[in-house]
Amino acid sequence: MAAGHAVPEKVRKGDAKRERGNRSGFTTGANSAAAATAATLGLVHGEVPTEIECVLPNTTHVTFRITDGRVEDDCAHAVSIKDAGDDPDATDKAHLTVDVRRIRDGSGEVILKGGPGVGVVTKPGLGLDVGGPAINPVPRKNICENVARAGAEILATGDSLEVTISVPGGEEMAKKTLNARLGILGGISILGTTGIVRPFSTAAWRASVVQAIEVAAAQGQTTVVLTTGGRTEKGAMRVFPELDEACFVEFGDFVKAAFTAAVKLGMRHIVLGAMVGKLTKIAQGLSVTHAWRAEIDRTLIADAAIEAGAPEEIVEQIRAAETARFAAESLAELGLTVPFHRALALRAVRTLRERYPGPYRLTVLAFNFEGVPIVTVEESECPTIAA
Repeated sequence: MAAGHAVPEKVRKGDAKRERGNRSGFTTGANSAAAATAATLGLVHGEVPTEIECVLPNTTHVTFRITDGRVEDDCAHAVSIKDAGDDPDATDKAHLTVDVRRIRDGSGEVILKGGPGVGVVTKPGLGLDVGGPAINPVPRKNICENVARAGAEILATGDSLEVTISVPGGEEMAKKTLNARLGILGGISILGTTGIVRPFSTAAWRASVVQAIEVAAAQGQTTVVLTTGGRTEKGAMRVFPELDEACFVEFGDFVKAAFTAAVKLGMRHIVLGAMVGKLTKIAQGLSVTHAWRAEIDRTLIADAAIEAGAPEEIVEQIRAAETARFAAESLAELGLTVPFHRALALRAVRTLRERYPGPYRLTVLAFNFEGVPIVTVEESECPTIAA
């Protein structure tokens, strides 16, 4: 087993029963706690251990490998290398690096700080102090508790333990995350509500969507533009150049999470931007639009095609097709792109309004596959709602 990787009983790498691509890993918070615990024990015993047991936020006891351990006077250093398992994680193999310093005649407390590679919070709405390190509340508590246990002997004397977490290369890793959009600059966030990363987990992405809307609300924004991907977001930014960047939230597949948060946080204008496939699934009423959740409703697409004026032969081909893209491309050849997308957008408006009621105005933008707007539909255009 490679150094720096954890070896918990329930998530053992060598478990032959696990299918390929289904291996769990650990969060940046879990690895930070492990390195912090090891460095603290280094101060207590004069030597940093090469393996350490750490308690995760979910109360699981996990053994982590530790590298680069050293002690010098009242300071100790330790590194835990993150293993994200089979999750496609931007922070996989990150070196969670911790320096623990004993502060003589302190206040007998654990002081947590962020070093290079850990982001700094610059905007309100994250539940963290502006100007402080992006170490989320659950991992923050977990790190401090593990350090307090390991360093109980030191803390009992009234001395304090200053724990500084840093991540070499963290600023570059952060470019692959939503941190900059959330106002977290200069590095990654220390995250993890359980300590475990499930392969291809949707929880982190869903949480980041809600967090992005919270940041917009905390800045006093009253409009949020929810888009399904990067191309639709860029297209929406061209449509609404007057809006602050914080107003644009790429929600991916998480319709329910995004709309529920937007309504709860009092957004007065919600704009949805989507291409034909996601737009159809939203019109179907799906809470999550990922491909494995449900198939495209071919009847819904066919009905929209009929409304757009498609001939019967094309409509029957659409009913038999596997994708919404087939319908979009077929109707484009007939010059029916705009009426077809308008029909779908109106259906999406009706569905969203039924599922997510509230005192907001709804706008739907339908995009082509290059992220260029095709049609904009206001809820006032929808007869069911306007009535």
